[in-house]
Amino acid sequence: MKRQNIDVVGGRGLVKLACAMAIALSGTTLAEAQVATNAPPPVAGAKPVVLQRIKVHSPAIEGNLEGETADRDVLVFLPPGYASHPKQRYPVVYALHGYSIGAEQWSSEIHAAQTIAGAFAKGAGEVIVVLPDSKTIHNGSMYSSSQTTGDFETFVSKDLVAYVDQHYRTLARRESRGLVGHSMGGYGASRIGMRHADVFGALYMMSPCCLSPRDPNQAADATAALAEVKTLQDATKLPWGLRAQLATAAAWSPNPQKPPFYLDLPVENGAVRQDVAAKWAANAPLAFVDQYIGALRRYKAIAIDVGDRDGLKEDAAKLHQVMDRYGLVNSFEVYPGDHTSGVPTRFQDYVLPFFSRNLAFEKH
Repeated sequence: MKRQNIDVVGGRGLVKLACAMAIALSGTTLAEAQVATNAPPPVAGAKPVVLQRIKVHSPAIEGNLEGETADRDVLVFLPPGYASHPKQRYPVVYALHGYSIGAEQWSSEIHAAQTIAGAFAKGAGEVIVVLPDSKTIHNGSMYSSSQTTGDFETFVSKDLVAYVDQHYRTLARRESRGLVGHSMGGYGASRIGMRHADVFGALYMMSPCCLSPRDPNQAADATAALAEVKTLQDATKLPWGLRAQLATAAAWSPNPQKPPFYLDLPVENGAVRQDVAAKWAANAPLAFVDQYIGALRRYKAIAIDVGDRDGLKEDAAKLHQVMDRYGLVNSFEVYPGDHTSGVPTRFQDYVLPFFSRNLAFEKH
C-alpha cells in the first residue's frame, strides 16, 4: 500500500481512553468518555520525529463477518536520525491502543510526537514506533482471533510486522522488536506476547484490562438490553458499556450462524450459558498464563505498570505474582495516577527507556 500524509511533528495532543469491559470483564467502573491527558514538560533540545500515516493490508482480517476493513490505518513514527542515516537500521516498538479509540486518538492521548522525541532527547535509543488501528464496529477487537471480527492477533503479530520489515529499515529479528499496550492494548500485549514470543523480544503491559475471568451474572442486565438491539446500525448508538459487551462477544464467542451480530452472549433469556461463559474465561490471561511460561521465559524483559487509583491494579498485581512464582524476569510498578492520567509521562520516561535497555540495536 502507498504511504500517506508524511508530517514532521513534535507537539502535544490529548484524548483519553477508557479501559474496555466495565461490564464485560474488568469488574471495575471506569469513565466512559475520553478526556484530555497532560503531556510531560517538553524536553529541551528534542528533535522532531517524522509521522507517516499508512495503510497496511491484513490477509488475516479478510472475510470477517462484521465487514471490518482489512486495510488498516497505521501510524509510524520515525526517529529524528532516520532520514540522515540512510544505512542505519532500527528496532521497532509496536504500541497497541485501548478500547473505544483508535491509533490516532491514542497517539493524542500519549502525546506521541512529543513523548517519543522527548524520550530520545533524554537518552533512549532511537527506535521506530508503530501504532496500528484495531478499532472495530463495536469499538474494539480485543486483539483476538475471531471469524466475526477478523484475526487481529495475527494482524499485529504477522501481517503488520512483515509489512514494517519490508518497507522500513528495521532490525528484522525478535530481539529487536518490542510490544507494548495500554488497557485493552495491555490485554493485547499480554495475549499476543504470550502466544508470539517468537516474534517479540521485550514486553510491556500498561494497565492491562480483562486479565481475570468474571462472573457472567454481572452481565445479565446488559444482555437483556442487548437482546432488544436488532441491527448493526442500532448497535452503534448503544452506550459505551453495552458496546463493550458486544465487542467482547464478537471477539471471544463468535457464532457464524447468528446474524446480524454473529456472536453469542453469556446470558440468554435470563440464564447463564455455561458454554459461552467458558469461552470468555478461556480468553482471560490469568486463566491461560500457566500454559505460556516457557514462551515468556524467552523475553529479555517483561514489565507491568498501573496507576494506584486504577481499578485494574489488583489483577495486574496478580499477573506479576504468577510470573514471580515461576521465576520469570519481570518488573511491576504501581505509580501515582488513575487509568490514564500518568500514561504520557510513563510512555516517555519508562516505556521507551525500557525498550532502549532491552532491545537489540545495530552495532556501530
